[in-house]
Amino acid sequence: MPGPNDHAADKIAPPSAQPTVTRDTTTVSQFSSKKIKELVAALEVPFDASQIEWRVMNTTKNGQPLRGQIVPYADQRAYTDRLNALLTPAGWTRKYTIQTSTSFERSKDQKIVAKVLVTCEVTIFGLGSHSATGEGWADDDNAVTSAEAQAFKRACACLGLGRYLYYFSGTWVDLDDHKRPKTVPQLAGWATPAGWLQGLRPSCTSEQGRSKRTPAINGNNPHLNGNGATGDGDVVREIERMENVVGKCMYRGLLKSAARVWNPRDIQDPAIQARVLAHMQAAERGLRRAEGAREKAGLAAFARVLESLRLSSLNQVDNLKTLQEIVVALEGK
Repeated sequence: MPGPNDHAADKIAPPSAQPTVTRDTTTVSQFSSKKIKELVAALEVPFDASQIEWRVMNTTKNGQPLRGQIVPYADQRAYTDRLNALLTPAGWTRKYTIQTSTSFERSKDQKIVAKVLVTCEVTIFGLGSHSATGEGWADDDNAVTSAEAQAFKRACACLGLGRYLYYFSGTWVDLDDHKRPKTVPQLAGWATPAGWLQGLRPSCTSEQGRSKRTPAINGNNPHLNGNGATGDGDVVREIERMENVVGKCMYRGLLKSAARVWNPRDIQDPAIQARVLAHMQAAERGLRRAEGAREKAGLAAFARVLESLRLSSLNQVDNLKTLQEIVVALEGK
């Protein structure tokens, strides 16, 4: 695992002015609109490739050789390095709130286990605050640590930091006997600091190699544009992108209910494609409302609503009706 980036300040130029913070942080000077744009732009720059690691999300069953779907991520130290480089440690802060939910039945082993819910609020003095939630099973020795890191990075993404990583949906590679990637993809140009600062950007459907049909891995495919995305099947690729936005369970559920398929590339009727995409977009809006309502209602109320529906997290919701029930219940608190 790479250590903190000692050269973060050399790679990302900080805004020309920093906010002035008093000792008790009760009086904070505001950034000008120009400096806010500079700061947000600096936060959005991808991490250096040396700070990127790869996590195996899915594996083939009974396949030889063993293959896994991997996605890139950065350790939370990379996030703190960037914030410190841009703002100094005095220019930002974070606050955690930890709660334990009521017990849920974990599906993989039918074991009754409580969940640890952690909310992290990240504040940049002079800019604003954002909060997000992470979760973990209470019987995991690292549950709190993992949930804290998850919540912190999600809150940072609301400020633009690390948000580009959400454009990746997974690349299939061979795994070794310990289920570790034998090789990792080369990052597309837009996913590197140099490429980003040169103006490269992912399209709204950009991926790091979803399948053999769209191998956006190394920039050597003649069918890819400068941002690493293919140039045909816009609606289908937009549907595919939504898997990373709404989550696998909701994604599969909507494909099945709206089109009776598992793969959006099997949808030939443009009208059905449009309908599926509309459902995906509705799910995205609903999830945002649910997350906002969760912050207002509190984690205890959120856990009770999920328990009433025999769910342990939003990630288990696979249809719009249930999502609507959660939103209505939370907004009525």
